[in-house]
Amino acid sequence: MIGTLRSEWTKMRSLRSTPATVVVAVLLAVGLGTLVARRFGTVWADAPADGFDPVASSLFGLFILAPLAVGALGVLSVTSEYASGMIRTSLWAVPRRGRLLAAKAAVTGLAGLAIGAVMALGTFVAGQAQLGGAGAPQAALTDPGVLRAIAGTAVWLAGVALCGVAFGALFRATAGGFAALVAMVLVAPLLAGALPPWFAKWWPTMAGQQIASTVPDPALLGPYQGLGLMYATIAVLLALSYGVFRTRDA
Repeated sequence: MIGTLRSEWTKMRSLRSTPATVVVAVLLAVGLGTLVARRFGTVWADAPADGFDPVASSLFGLFILAPLAVGALGVLSVTSEYASGMIRTSLWAVPRRGRLLAAKAAVTGLAGLAIGAVMALGTFVAGQAQLGGAGAPQAALTDPGVLRAIAGTAVWLAGVALCGVAFGALFRATAGGFAALVAMVLVAPLLAGALPPWFAKWWPTMAGQQIASTVPDPALLGPYQGLGLMYATIAVLLALSYGVFRTRDA
């Protein structure tokens, strides 16, 4: 298994799209996070008493477009091999398809976790500076729940990368896999305002975002329950993708 993991890590590093994707992800996260935090800083006084969450306000921008860049890493980790025909070589070297898919998921998930940690910490620091400049309440790393929110956001982004792996294996084409990822992470949350309230509570990626909040909303799942629901859904997607990957021809 160690050799398979090293092989997948080498393939990920050698993809020409990987460095650009990482740079885009970090710039999107910190840039949008800064803009969104600045906006929250101008309207924080309109929030209900004790309802303003400086941590979630500074991390909110990270959930808009940066997940698509992280998820694209997961999609490309599978579909790039189908596009180049290298998947046949990979299966010749690692005939056990479950081991190959597990190695791709492990490497991509760890990469998503590392990138997510950098993005979450950078977005938090930049966002707190914007809130402070606007005269809004700020949070420090030592405040209760702050480190949990930052680490949890990194775990959430790692989950998005794993979703990308699952969709890549299910569709075997970058366009199809990325479209499914966009629908799950971006389009569905955008439509939540026009749907019944239970949708925002139970849609996996939206439920998982509660991990970034330090002011609980009683109408939604708690931070750990929401993240647990998201990862349960990811487990189902990976199981489905394994079933497809195991039975289809390369």
